[in-house]
Amino acid sequence: MLESSFKLPGQTAFYKGKVRDVYTIEDRLMVMVVSDRISAFDVVLPRPIPYKGQVLNQVAAIMLDATKDIVPNWVKSSPLPNVTIGLKCETFPVEMVVRGNLTGHAWRTYKTGQRVLCGVTMPDGLKENDFFPTPIITPTTKAHEGHDEDISREEIIAQGLVSKEEYEQLEKYTLALFERGKEMAAKRGLILVDTKYEFGKIGDTIYVIDEIHTPDSSRYFYADGYEENQKNGTQQKQLSKEFVREWLMANGFQGKDGQQVPEMTDEFVNSVSERYIELFENITGQKFVKEDVAAADAESTIIAALKSL
Repeated sequence: MLESSFKLPGQTAFYKGKVRDVYTIEDRLMVMVVSDRISAFDVVLPRPIPYKGQVLNQVAAIMLDATKDIVPNWVKSSPLPNVTIGLKCETFPVEMVVRGNLTGHAWRTYKTGQRVLCGVTMPDGLKENDFFPTPIITPTTKAHEGHDEDISREEIIAQGLVSKEEYEQLEKYTLALFERGKEMAAKRGLILVDTKYEFGKIGDTIYVIDEIHTPDSSRYFYADGYEENQKNGTQQKQLSKEFVREWLMANGFQGKDGQQVPEMTDEFVNSVSERYIELFENITGQKFVKEDVAAADAESTIIAALKSL
């Protein structure tokens, strides 16, 4: 599904994000439709990735269910493979990015000689993909449009984006979720390298919202061969969206003004789809079953699910 245009009973708002269509119902519930759109460098790429939405939604459902003892989550039901219905929360305006390894944005910062990221000092002497001594939290602002921006714990609290007490709780939840995610990944022969979490609240209760531990929000390495690759200075085999970013950078695109998205061939699109399915099967241990959802059938199924809540 590339996009949706449902008319749902009690609908009070609609928001089209980079990859999700979100419907608000009576200011109490949210219907999240996870499309097959794909974004990189905060730009929606011109071609959808088959079954990507299903992969993201189903991985998130499994991971949220497996972590609900740590922090409550927003999910009420998942009536379709690419749709989740859940509680509407007041969203905290920051994303909690947690990193176990020096990879991606952290590595790009580190190799310029900088040793401070989001107010966190990174130790000298690390190579790309090395483990940090302990996981670090490098939050970003949460932008509805354009780029998320790095921000420090101190700036978040000083600007009143999140109270000190609540931010400390978000940190505790973030590290506990990451530890659980790493444990689950290890059982499947994977390393959860980094990820991000979004939180919201209803009253005084904090909920984890959106998706967790999916290939869009996380990066995984294969544990087998990790040490040898680090020793030899070779790239790690990974399951994440980073390979899409790397392909774009290799073809001269980083989301900057004036740059054009390179042509996405059928071969490339299919390879991305296969990588998403590979992650699903590796991280969950389940066989992925492709399900095609027609928009008309989806709308009636969602309406029936809403009536039961």
